[in-house]
Amino acid sequence: MLDATPLLHALTRRRIAVLRRQDAAAAQASLLRRLLRRAAGTRFGARHGFAGLRDVASYQARVPLGDYESFWRDWWQPAYPLLRNVTWPGRMPYFALSSGTTSGRTKHIPVSRAMVRANRAAALDVLAWHLHHHPRSRVLGGLTFMLGGSTALERIVPKGQGNVRQGDLSGIAAVEVPSFLAPWTFPPRPLALIEDWDRKLAALAEAVPHDAVRVLSGTPSWLLILLERLAVRYGMPPLPGLELLVHGGVAWAPYRERLAPFLPATCSTREVYPASEGFCAIADGGSGEGLRLLADRGVFWEFVPVGELGTAAPTRHWVATIETGVEYAVVVTSCAGLWSYVLGDTVRFISRAPPRLLVTGRTSYTLSAFGEHLSGEEIEAALLGAAESFGLAVAEYMVGPVFRDARGGHRWLVEPAATAPPGLAPRLAAALDASLVSRNDDYAAHRRGGQLDPPEVVLLPPGAFAGWMRAQGKLGGQHKVPRVLADPERFAAAAAALAG
Repeated sequence: MLDATPLLHALTRRRIAVLRRQDAAAAQASLLRRLLRRAAGTRFGARHGFAGLRDVASYQARVPLGDYESFWRDWWQPAYPLLRNVTWPGRMPYFALSSGTTSGRTKHIPVSRAMVRANRAAALDVLAWHLHHHPRSRVLGGLTFMLGGSTALERIVPKGQGNVRQGDLSGIAAVEVPSFLAPWTFPPRPLALIEDWDRKLAALAEAVPHDAVRVLSGTPSWLLILLERLAVRYGMPPLPGLELLVHGGVAWAPYRERLAPFLPATCSTREVYPASEGFCAIADGGSGEGLRLLADRGVFWEFVPVGELGTAAPTRHWVATIETGVEYAVVVTSCAGLWSYVLGDTVRFISRAPPRLLVTGRTSYTLSAFGEHLSGEEIEAALLGAAESFGLAVAEYMVGPVFRDARGGHRWLVEPAATAPPGLAPRLAAALDASLVSRNDDYAAHRRGGQLDPPEVVLLPPGAFAGWMRAQGKLGGQHKVPRVLADPERFAAAAAALAG
């Protein structure tokens, strides 16, 4: 196989030079103006007077915040599946099917060809940052193994009306991979099309040229299962030539130590923050140093303080006005026709120039059934810290409210990486309770006042969540276990299924 890394080195040097001198605010302002010009003739652009908007302030004054439900109801559903000049010029060629992690509803996210190009450029940025820090790496001297869902796409308009397709975002990316890059990518199309996740993993483990893989990317939970299967077949490390593991989609902390034994000593890891709606950020430094916001890859970003979501006039920051240490909800304006669209993720910036962030959770991952106001970041940190004090590694978990007349508490469904010793659940619950009391004043006040009962921990057998996801038809790919289910009915149904 031809090693294309020297060519990538040349592209890397130019790209890193651009990023080193980049003014993120100027890049974002310029990008917004281009987006407004492109979409001025669409129905959305005409309704909101895009032709007369010249800067960030005028845009924010004319375009209100929206969410998926409002865009789907008011703009996309009436024309679906043939969106032509609705919120983006031309015909929308793809829809990414995104599972609503907490709502359970499937979302149909428009993906334009401009967004495909922006995502492809962001993927090259991932490799560029890797080569910048590891100049001797030969990442294109072998295969890039992308572990995603089925790449099968469904044609959703009659023949003669255009080629509009929908499916997993990884499927859209696979269709759009240039043919000249095919020799460097895995899996081949017949394997990538397999929809049954268990059958797909078995086929991938059997077919992969394990010593030729240089890059592996995917969601940590599914990467772990793949590597475990490969280790049984090939020994440790199962991918001896692996130089880069790209991960994103869920928090890295619960998987870092569990994945480490499967990686060669020379393999580095790089975190990314992708979404069906746009590629947000890439780690440009080491682990734990934050992810650098992508300022010139097709998305104009806004950030709203989480506490102001749902208010009449929330403060709308952008990269020129962000502050470090504040938890923000992420808002997207993109080259796929999303305009001030509340993504549902929360972040906190750790630097402004360049803008680097930490992903802290989901807006829907706030648990406050009793006024306790626990953030996703607090929930995860408390559980992992409590588990670590007992030498317990957490594979998956879910938490939700349980009501008992006028009061209630939280039930934590925790799947350890290995069978837990008897009698651990109540001790883990006590440690978890103490950690949350120390982290969150509202939680502490409600516990002292008696409005909130002590937490309950239910330890599940290994594989419980995978079985539950399989029963939901959401095993593998981009599907993730919902960490928080604040809806008591949905949580009760999930808890019953997991316990059964």
